[in-house]
Amino acid sequence: MVLSEIDRHLLDRCLQRKPRAWEDFVDRFLGLVIHVIQHTAQSRSVRLTPELRDDLAADVFLALLENDFAVLRHFKGKCSLAAYLTVVARRVVVRSLMQRKAQAATLGDAAAQATDGAAGKRTEEDRLISRDEAERLLSLLESQEAAVVRMYHLEEKSYQEISQATGIPVNSIGPILSRARSKMRRLSPA
Repeated sequence: MVLSEIDRHLLDRCLQRKPRAWEDFVDRFLGLVIHVIQHTAQSRSVRLTPELRDDLAADVFLALLENDFAVLRHFKGKCSLAAYLTVVARRVVVRSLMQRKAQAATLGDAAAQATDGAAGKRTEEDRLISRDEAERLLSLLESQEAAVVRMYHLEEKSYQEISQATGIPVNSIGPILSRARSKMRRLSPA
């Protein structure tokens, strides 16, 4: 599908900074952006709060506004504007989610260090022992379970990405993880 006349006119108005053009653009595509956010969060197993959804929508629209509408100016019109915006929105959302995850991990590490102090810091030897124990537990699982656990917990892949890599249906990933975790808890020394 190519660019519709309505979308071409709306895009031209935005790029020329016509009155109410941006508001019309947001009104037209907000639903699409929200859908992309919800789908992307779900496929990455991210719990989406209304606040996070709104923040991600703002990130998408800010990315469209950046550098005098640079993203919209790069649109060639060889597909529908909705298809183009879907790709742009997904990229922005994934990048934002990854940044938020990294920030949360950094904050978590800083909080743990502040709480633990010097005595509580894990040594390199502790990390190696933990890694060896994790590998030992994974080796006790069936190969499919071990692969799913490794991809989800160690490689931080989404259910969708695991499904694509393994051929396992997306709705089977959660139950496999649950069974594997239960087995690992039973096999792990207390």
